[in-house]
Amino acid sequence: MRRRILAAAAALLLVGGTAASAVADAPAGRTAQAAPAAVQVPDGVTAGVAVFDRQTGTFTEQLNTSTRFRSASVVKLLLALDFLWNRGPDYTVPAADRALLEPMLRSSKDSAADHYWSENGGSAIITRMVGRLGLKDTAPPPVGYEGYWGYVSLSARDTVTIYRYLLDSAPGPVRDFVMGNLRQSTRCASDDFDQHFGIAGAFEKPWAVKQGWAGSSYPEGTCGPPGTATASRTAGPAPAAVAADVDLTRPALHSTGTVGAGDRFVVAVLTLHPVGTSYGKAFTDIGRLTRSLNVPGAARPAGRWYGTWSDHVNVRRDPSTQNSPITQLPAGVEVLVGCQARGEQVEVPPYTNDWWAYLPQYGGWVSNIYMSSPDNRLPDVKDC
Repeated sequence: MRRRILAAAAALLLVGGTAASAVADAPAGRTAQAAPAAVQVPDGVTAGVAVFDRQTGTFTEQLNTSTRFRSASVVKLLLALDFLWNRGPDYTVPAADRALLEPMLRSSKDSAADHYWSENGGSAIITRMVGRLGLKDTAPPPVGYEGYWGYVSLSARDTVTIYRYLLDSAPGPVRDFVMGNLRQSTRCASDDFDQHFGIAGAFEKPWAVKQGWAGSSYPEGTCGPPGTATASRTAGPAPAAVAADVDLTRPALHSTGTVGAGDRFVVAVLTLHPVGTSYGKAFTDIGRLTRSLNVPGAARPAGRWYGTWSDHVNVRRDPSTQNSPITQLPAGVEVLVGCQARGEQVEVPPYTNDWWAYLPQYGGWVSNIYMSSPDNRLPDVKDC
């Protein structure tokens, strides 16, 4: 049997205080169930939230909808729309641009955003799109940071406006190109960050997402081999001061897109986290917030949510260490467990465990030794 306090001690021994803290903060398993009717914002998080029901023409959630956040990679929606704006009547996308735009929308490729920002006028792109779409809170990067597209500011209500334009007003080829790519969002982004947080974790498909992340406490992604993440203009240099009412210092994590058949719901969740927050902690917090949203009829994934400890935890194809990992988890992240089974015994001295958790959203297995649970076998998870 493993007691939580001993697991925390092991995490401290193995990976240092950050992962150990993640164990202490992680809850025991929680059932994935229907959400309450009011958004729940985790302690220390600043959030702007809007959920718009296109079927009824009403908002089911609104919180700080006009508050401006730095966009991070959500601005890539505007970069793509600006490129496509005057390409009628057939809106053909040349092969060279398709090779940039598709990974920019699916995998948040930063070098593609760098290209369109530089080629199409930088801040002028934002000025054009504000006028075209009637955006109320969106603005170019502040003076001194004009080269950094991630410092564009936007709000939850403007994000909803962008998606409503795409779905209800954009020419068919534009809508199909952009939304088609967002529906093919890859779990592992081009910079090796796991980008299936927020909407992608809280709801079953169909969904389409464009995510954003930026912060000096997010030093490296875990989807690819350690050390392969690259810097970009998403974050930019440390700003000398807050620009007007936009906080450029706290780590940002945003989840935007649509949920449900026919893209019924437009969802915008923009968040800032305390300085020093790890990616796994921010990933967990935006997940909890998004799962609390009132999105009537949207399918919720079945299973139990569990915190994990340690970093670079491997997700395997079967309950053993014999095959190469599918991917790795952000340190200390909360994951959905569908079921569990006995497999290869894993040792992390002084602990051993032969139980494995199946993670349906990853399509793979993680040893229960990395689960924040007092027992080897998760007490409230069914056997596979």
